[in-house]
Amino acid sequence: MSPVVTGGLPAHLVDFVGALRRAGIAVGPGESVDAAAVVAELDLLQREQLREGLAAAMLRRSGQRAVFDALFDLWFPLGQGAALGEVALPYAEDGSVDVEALRDLLAGLLRDGDTAAMAELARAIVDGLGAVGRGQGQGGQGQGGPGQGQGGGGGDRGEGGGGRPSTWSAYQALNAVRPETLLARVLADLRRGRETQRSGARPGDTDADGDSPFAEEVLRRQVRERISSFRRMVTDEARRRGAEIRGREAAARTGVPKQGDRVDFLTANSEQLADLRRRVAPLARPLASRLAARRRRARRGPIDLRRTLRRSMSTGGVPMRPAFRRPRPGRPELVLFCDVSGSVAGFSHFTMMLVQALREQFSRIRIFCFVDGCVEVTDLFGPNADLGGVMAEITARPGLIAFDGHSDYGSALGRFREGWPDVVGPRTSLLVLGDARTNYRDPNLGVLGTLAEQARHVHWLNPEPQAQWGTGDSAARSYGQVVPMHECRTAAQLAGVVSGLLPV
Repeated sequence: MSPVVTGGLPAHLVDFVGALRRAGIAVGPGESVDAAAVVAELDLLQREQLREGLAAAMLRRSGQRAVFDALFDLWFPLGQGAALGEVALPYAEDGSVDVEALRDLLAGLLRDGDTAAMAELARAIVDGLGAVGRGQGQGGQGQGGPGQGQGGGGGDRGEGGGGRPSTWSAYQALNAVRPETLLARVLADLRRGRETQRSGARPGDTDADGDSPFAEEVLRRQVRERISSFRRMVTDEARRRGAEIRGREAAARTGVPKQGDRVDFLTANSEQLADLRRRVAPLARPLASRLAARRRRARRGPIDLRRTLRRSMSTGGVPMRPAFRRPRPGRPELVLFCDVSGSVAGFSHFTMMLVQALREQFSRIRIFCFVDGCVEVTDLFGPNADLGGVMAEITARPGLIAFDGHSDYGSALGRFREGWPDVVGPRTSLLVLGDARTNYRDPNLGVLGTLAEQARHVHWLNPEPQAQWGTGDSAARSYGQVVPMHECRTAAQLAGVVSGLLPV
């Protein structure tokens, strides 16, 4: 029997593997052994080398790196307490942080692209402006007073810091500095520097593309990436400091970003929704293979009574080997009926893109969107369509909004039934996408029942948690009595439901 790891670096590594598994990253015994070999070979003082080595040993799928990095920073932190560096916060005469001088300092670092100095400033900003749950006092008296030494920011070492904070907030620190508002200033500084450089150049050395729209856009994206990088630095530092107070496990539960396929559709921000859209193609490939395999295995139709009786003659009339009719499988038709109002629009957009990626598995796909009206948008999802901005085209379609722009499932179902009476037939699988919140209007259950009788299959995919069905203006329980309703809060849930429901 193998010995149990009880302490030291091996136990710490095992604990880290457990945190990765709880976050949804599958790290098996083989990856754990490889990680132990990496730790044995690398210099633990070279933290970034250790990070890359463990990532190479443990990660097997794309999209897992952000979660891994966040957990690595918790289990292998840069240090304890406030970090010391050469970049300190500027202070006013009254001992408070001089925010305008701080913004000037940050603008200069963003202009120069000094990553190391930005990391030091991010740590100082969290220490000076991110403390939550203590009096601010004179906060910056650290080691040597405001602006002196490396204790600027007040930490829990200062004379006027008011005691140890309850936690550290990246939002509070970033809200005080507002780095995204420095974009125009940094761009202007870079343009002036570029013009000065060109004016001092010799004839024939001028940059012909210096003022082109392409060069301007490249410069703008470069500055935006620097600002995003600085925001991540502040967030990572606040997570590290908070873990010292709340513990690693608590910080991992609340502060570590979820993997893309585990992000809740209704709470996802624009960056997470963009990441979800990038995951459509990788998610669609295994789904298409699964559907094709199910179709190949579906070789048994109903029992062929004549052939079964004929076979039973050799066993004294006992049907030991029943014979089945060979089915004639045909690719089914699929109709999507999608709510594109409010936060549900992100869920509908992702599902429409997923179905479009699976179009080869169906003989025909038709897509309808609604708010309180109903329009067909099948033409927007062709093989070579640009699906990134398709939602803007959908919302501009006349007829999508018939009255006040609030969700009205009953009215939309009625318009769908009247406008396209022949769309749903015996070979059709109908998927309804939406949260079933009717704004206290008539749900029109009769029309949904009629569609369920006409279709081969009808299923409702709901992005809300099942515990919220039937609360407030939700008619999910009523609709669920007419057609099966399934919870689809994340991309992983949606993939599982779609692979199990779509007919072969």
